[in-house]
Amino acid sequence: MTGQMDDVDRGKFPAPVDHGVVANSWAERGYSCHTFTDPPGQEWNDFVHSTNELLTVLEGRLELTLDGAKVDVGPGDEVFIPRDIYHSVKNINGGKTRWLFGYD
Repeated sequence: MTGQMDDVDRGKFPAPVDHGVVANSWAERGYSCHTFTDPPGQEWNDFVHSTNELLTVLEGRLELTLDGAKVDVGPGDEVFIPRDIYHSVKNINGGKTRWLFGYD
């Protein structure tokens, strides 16, 4: 992310978000699709990958820090994380957050 919101497609998938719809959309674009569930306050800090990544929240809310820029995302929002960009993910929901991620 370049510090702009260009990498977030708000409401890309309508709520309630259907895992199968997201997986099919991503597969058409050459991405895998995996499910993750985080407890409240869970943080994943300073990751970097050699592939592009997509992320979509199924339930809850996440705060992403992408190349120094913070953005909150909720159900149906799709985030594009370019390869070689440092990023962190934090569950800012009061309960569990379920989300999808995939790599090209």
